[in-house]
Amino acid sequence: MLKKIVLLVVMFVAPAILAQETDVKHIFVGAKTCGMCHKSEKQGKQLDIWKTSAHSKAYETLKTAEADSIAKAKGLSTNAILSEACLKCHVSGYNINANLKSEKFNMEDGVQCETCHGAGSDYKSTKIMKDEKQAVANGLKLFNTEEERVALCKGCHNSESPTFDTCKTDFAKMWIKIKHDIPKDIK
Repeated sequence: MLKKIVLLVVMFVAPAILAQETDVKHIFVGAKTCGMCHKSEKQGKQLDIWKTSAHSKAYETLKTAEADSIAKAKGLSTNAILSEACLKCHVSGYNINANLKSEKFNMEDGVQCETCHGAGSDYKSTKIMKDEKQAVANGLKLFNTEEERVALCKGCHNSESPTFDTCKTDFAKMWIKIKHDIPKDIK
């Protein structure tokens, strides 16, 4: 009888415990936190690149009359700023549980670093970021090939978007506008 109980525990309880340990939920820290380190010349002024991009202003665009007009034409019953169909691509961390967002995280900052690179709470420290493998193990997402970048971008830049035009979208050209590598002589 004891063997059966032990076997049942091993079969059902142990996997649940192991799953909890490997199913880590990283917390969104926000662009301001990322920018504390990623604003310098040494880091390629990545924060400035983001600040001047359409991504940083994505939430703001939803406040416009044009956005409401587009939402209405798409058959949405609410203003763009209130629509899940719009917010899911115009902000980082939309529909993410509030306990997975730090106090510094602000949805109104638009499409932030963590939309692409993953929630940063566990890889944000300099010690971890200096070791790429360790950073990736702690939640950092990198996109080293064009195929990976295009797949990521198509998460929002696709036919569901009312302003997307498959004939005019050249992801390689779009990438050049938002590219933010660390200068090679620094790595």
